[in-house]
Amino acid sequence: MALNLTEANFQSEVIDSSVPVLVDFWAEWCGPCKMIGPVIDQVSTELAGQAKVGKVNVDEARDLAVKYNVRSIPLLLFFKNGEVKDQIVGASVTKDQLKAKLLAL
Repeated sequence: MALNLTEANFQSEVIDSSVPVLVDFWAEWCGPCKMIGPVIDQVSTELAGQAKVGKVNVDEARDLAVKYNVRSIPLLLFFKNGEVKDQIVGASVTKDQLKAKLLAL
């Protein structure tokens, strides 16, 4: 299961992480976000110990959405050593593509 990321834990869970992190910016009202949600959770389970996966609800963490220039959702950001290394906009991505991109960091 993906971590619930908030403004309070983003620094410790993502920026300070010693492993790569996939962050899914989403919202309850977003249809494509709900479609990709289970895939994000599967990636989290399958890569436990190798990488972290978390979700940011943009309605609850507006400052993070602004900081990372979230213009459309779902937005998937790939972090390594506290920096964004890659991104995917939209839900047209497979579990295997996400895993490969995350492990390649």
